[in-house]
Amino acid sequence: MATFGNLSDRLAETFKNLRTKGKLSAADVDGTVREIRRALLDADVALEVVKDFTGKVRERALGDEVSKALNPAQQVVKIVNEELVEILGGQQRRLEFAKKPPTIIMLAGLQGAGKTTLAGKLAKWLVKDGHTPILVAADLQRPNAVTQLEVVGAQAGVPVYAPEPGNGVGNPVKVARDGVKFAQQKMHDVVIVDTAGRLGVDAEMMKQAADIRKAIDPDEVLFVIDAMIGQDAVATAKAFQDGVDFTGVVLSKLDGDARGGAALSVASITGRPIMFASTGESLDDFEPFHPDRMASRILDLGDILTLIEQAQGAFDEDEARKMAEKFSTDSFTLDDFLGQMQQLRNMGSIKKMMSMLPGAGAMKQQLENFDEREIVRTEAIIQSMTKAERTTPKLLNGSRRLRIARGAGSTVTEVNQLVSRFEQAAKMMKTVAKGGMPNIPGMGPVPGGMGGGGRGKPQPKKKGSKSGNPAKRAAENLALASGEKAALPPGAGGGTGFGLGGSKKAGGPTEDEMAALQKMLGR
Repeated sequence: MATFGNLSDRLAETFKNLRTKGKLSAADVDGTVREIRRALLDADVALEVVKDFTGKVRERALGDEVSKALNPAQQVVKIVNEELVEILGGQQRRLEFAKKPPTIIMLAGLQGAGKTTLAGKLAKWLVKDGHTPILVAADLQRPNAVTQLEVVGAQAGVPVYAPEPGNGVGNPVKVARDGVKFAQQKMHDVVIVDTAGRLGVDAEMMKQAADIRKAIDPDEVLFVIDAMIGQDAVATAKAFQDGVDFTGVVLSKLDGDARGGAALSVASITGRPIMFASTGESLDDFEPFHPDRMASRILDLGDILTLIEQAQGAFDEDEARKMAEKFSTDSFTLDDFLGQMQQLRNMGSIKKMMSMLPGAGAMKQQLENFDEREIVRTEAIIQSMTKAERTTPKLLNGSRRLRIARGAGSTVTEVNQLVSRFEQAAKMMKTVAKGGMPNIPGMGPVPGGMGGGGRGKPQPKKKGSKSGNPAKRAAENLALASGEKAALPPGAGGGTGFGLGGSKKAGGPTEDEMAALQKMLGR
């Protein structure tokens, strides 16, 4: 996550310096702890949290678990990871639902923390989990707050109880109480009450929030806090805890580029668990908070479990089984390829998913440069093909590829690269489906006949080009006949993981050049 980008970089650099040491001295440990302290303070983590955290890390790092370890550097990372989990709350805390519905959830927090949008995100998440929530517009103070909640509710597909227009009109305590009664009558099993905030903590806001809490007796009071406000998070959280109290914390704007100290401070300071995190602007950018997974992300150890959960939510199980059967035969088509990419897009941002992989911090530049529109361009190329061409890519001769490129607004080179990548992917998946090991370019053949050559004598390679592009094949064969290495156009052998090259400037010949060459070769 971007919020912890700088902290992750600082910690990774600190641990890198330890890896060269076979044994850690007290001076090495002190130096490491000092760097961790600086990194946490720069991330706006509260001073008392930093002192407590680094004290525990130092004590454990100087103990037997590190001095007797085979790999002291890894042991220190393990200690830091475990202590991070502790200050983030230890165990994950789930919502506690009422034994007799409806479950009442009250949202509280400062104005601008993102309560109203978060109400919609929480409601949509509950719907996916099989619940029937309703939103109650009890923020009657902020201009257009009621209208915003109605819009958010419509986007989430959740009803909104809004008897008052707001903008200073209406009694929020009465609206909250009546909203709960309305939910009981209409058989909603969860009520989410959006309350008013202020630009700063004041007595009037606290009294109103306390009155609403007393009137509706909520099962959960969630304190919504902007993850980017840094040191102010601690004072605000303490003020709300004293004035209203809350059962859990929700971090909003966790995708921001600020230092994110709130996440590492609020659980320790208040003793209340972080229960959810808002990670983007979309209503789907919302997830339960797992302290262990967040610690792993901060230390660039990845978050594979969340990635798997997102994949399970986006991919249909029956469809996945059918795909596995297709992979084991020769029936995997470009239509199937298109369907897989569309399901991948349903999972959300590709960059965000890739950032959950272990070691993603080292690929920061590549992730930043990755263009999410690559998938859209790939879809456009496949959708420009006829049904027969998608089913049987061997039909794609030069003139067909030129037509497809023009229809998709791309180049023939990009079409060629897509077809080539598709054929490689289909071949690799067929090998995997049959229990083999694919021969990955650059890794060479695997001993024992898996993925690479067989057990017998290596067969002499046939001379001549195997390119699917007639013009490219002719050029390569001509070069081979004259004893020269074929000169490929820039970008012809590269491309991204989706079979597309970079910009048109960098990628191969133009459509007109390809058409002229094909005409000259009589193709």
